[in-house]
Amino acid sequence: MRILIWHVHGSWTTAFVQGPHTYLVPVTPDRGPDGLGRARTWDWPDSVVEVPPQRLRDEHIDLVIIQRPHELALVDQWLGRRPPLVYLEHNAPDGDVPDTRHPAAGLPDVTTLVHVTHFNRLMWDAGPADTTVIEHGIVDPGHRWTGELDRAAVVVNEPVRRGRTTGTDLLPEFSRAAPLDVFGMRTEGLAEHIGVDPGRCRAQDVPQGDLHAELARRRVYVHPVRWTSLGLSLLEAMHLGMPVVALATTEVTEAVPPGAGVVSNRIDVLTDAVRDFLADPSHARTVGDGARAAALSRYGLSRFLDDWERLLKEVTR
Repeated sequence: MRILIWHVHGSWTTAFVQGPHTYLVPVTPDRGPDGLGRARTWDWPDSVVEVPPQRLRDEHIDLVIIQRPHELALVDQWLGRRPPLVYLEHNAPDGDVPDTRHPAAGLPDVTTLVHVTHFNRLMWDAGPADTTVIEHGIVDPGHRWTGELDRAAVVVNEPVRRGRTTGTDLLPEFSRAAPLDVFGMRTEGLAEHIGVDPGRCRAQDVPQGDLHAELARRRVYVHPVRWTSLGLSLLEAMHLGMPVVALATTEVTEAVPPGAGVVSNRIDVLTDAVRDFLADPSHARTVGDGARAAALSRYGLSRFLDDWERLLKEVTR
């Protein structure tokens, strides 16, 4: 198939484009949000082809995957027609939860609304739209955990701006249990913002290609996020063989089974777990092995691609 998809979510798209199709991604001269083109920080195959908007009318397109409400207008404007449409929702609902109406509800040309977690499907009001869940898939980075640094890793973008949503206010408590290395975009000034000594909370924006290696050197992965779909960084840390400590919110309780880490909404339980992992590298390794096994079983790439292949064939039948 020839599938039109915008480059919106780099990590998710990296897994999706490992399939057997040709993936057309719009590219504009400014490489803005509606025309990012191919990824520059992820490894994408040659089957991902950049196409300027003005050329899309002449392209054969079997299916379009929409990820943002305004993309439907772009389909009409750039293609002048509507091939079969699938709406992919990456996020948990925001605002008046659980009464948040999904943008795809009531759109007659959208064949299927796809959620990435069962929690999201439960919480979004999709109205009469046909919905399904295709859980995340991860391109396996390999078992790379060494835990050589007795520090905890956190991955979050824009923690200062996003605040309580990403659990930024919880970082001081975690920093008392272990020195933190917080990786992500726009993390500058984080330690000062939360009132923590910079040595106890180091912020780093490392290139995507270096992130997994840096995470794997830390003893434990901490996921303090209150409200998100399901952080792919959490699943990637598990693939790396890292023990994880996470809030029991949204889909985390499904993603992290017993033996893969510690999941709780009690901060004292979570910080005690961080201390335990720092004090006992052997225990951390054992739990990290369990985390990797769980992630490979549920979020492996082959299962993800098979699920999408079944849906794509059904939609275009």
